[in-house]
Amino acid sequence: MERPVTEADLAFDHTPETEQSFENALEKARAGDRLTVADAIELLTTGTETDGIDRRRKERVLEAADRRRADVVGEEVTFVANLNNNVTTACNVGCLFCNFKDAAHTFERDAEVETAGFTKTPEQSRETVADAVSRGIYEVTSVSGLHPAFALDAEHREILASHPDPKAVNYKPPERYATDPGTYVEQMNAMSVDGVHVHSMTPEEAYHARRGTDWSYREIYSRLQDAGLDTVPGTAAEILVDEVREVICPGKIGTDEWLEAMEAAADVGLGLTATIMYGHVENEAHRALHLKRVRELQERVDGAITEFVPLSFVHQNTPLYEHDVVSGGASTDEDELMIAVSRLFLDNIDHIQSSWVKYGDEQGLKMLNCGADDFMGTILSEEITKRAGGDYGEFRSFADYVELISSIGRVPVERSTDYETRRVVDPDDPPIGPRLGPNADGTPLLTDEERLERVSLADD
Repeated sequence: MERPVTEADLAFDHTPETEQSFENALEKARAGDRLTVADAIELLTTGTETDGIDRRRKERVLEAADRRRADVVGEEVTFVANLNNNVTTACNVGCLFCNFKDAAHTFERDAEVETAGFTKTPEQSRETVADAVSRGIYEVTSVSGLHPAFALDAEHREILASHPDPKAVNYKPPERYATDPGTYVEQMNAMSVDGVHVHSMTPEEAYHARRGTDWSYREIYSRLQDAGLDTVPGTAAEILVDEVREVICPGKIGTDEWLEAMEAAADVGLGLTATIMYGHVENEAHRALHLKRVRELQERVDGAITEFVPLSFVHQNTPLYEHDVVSGGASTDEDELMIAVSRLFLDNIDHIQSSWVKYGDEQGLKMLNCGADDFMGTILSEEITKRAGGDYGEFRSFADYVELISSIGRVPVERSTDYETRRVVDPDDPPIGPRLGPNADGTPLLTDEERLERVSLADD
């Protein structure tokens, strides 16, 4: 058995070395000039000529980003009323940064061990979403494990079932499992309740939905759109540099295929978001290259990407940490610089998100002064970060948002997924709840009793 790779083993072709200077890069950023990869590296490192982050230089980068944020989007801080309905944790891809998944074989009827995870039928997804829609959500977000029984639709299932080597296409029939997840099309249909906005099917999930066929990503996303899909989350991006992907997620699609899937989704008319998951084995050169590839993608998809979401790696409980590949995640300085440089580099994406799930309330608010302008959503359920060892909560009420955003002198604004519909939330006009969702009437998503119950469960 080979020894797992460790942090000391890593040697990358891309390293944070440039012929640019920090001062020149900062001057370009302040002037609004389009930045290069070398510029981004200098800003992310606060100067490659010295080791470590220079705090005074960092503050200058943050100031430039905050000014750019004010120029581009003003003083509004947006958020969306949404639900996370993750269908299944069953997965056998083996990404080393993930602790959301549970081994797919533990979900089988004859498994010798009881699975720690869950799978929802389409009927269960519909019940979950219908309840949230009745409470006033605008959007349901769904990102799931790559369950071997998942197929795009009935036609795809027939193709997979007749494949001469089902293992080669990561397929097992649904009757092998205690719970049948249905098909992707059935899940999209199930979650399309009363016109709620369905935000789902990452490029990795789209790959799973076409495995064993010669179908294009355009065909996959067209069928999903017909089933109710509205926009595609640009997750599964991690770092869009293959030498990093080969370390942290060798079983996942490569950079080029991720980009191909995103372009296909935009081509059929679906909106997009984009992410970066940083703070593990990558360096500042990889982060800068990732930003460049997202910026170029935005040009090719004619502005379909509505927001960019930096996701700080939560290392606890993940194989990368347990196998000593990494010793921790990103520092607070790195988090702030990632937000700031994203704002300065991505001159064709208006909205940069601060994740209170990753950063917590206090630091999440700080990011809103580092270039970010969006503060995520209510996420009535959130399993991914929690299962990886994250410390922060599963729900954010509108009243919480108003209090937090107002505390830094900014304007709280409820938004649609695509940012096209907005309303300022008036703290003096109770009750403070969502109004943009198909069944929203301004009342809070949870009653006081339900909130207390959630707090009690979290404490336990």
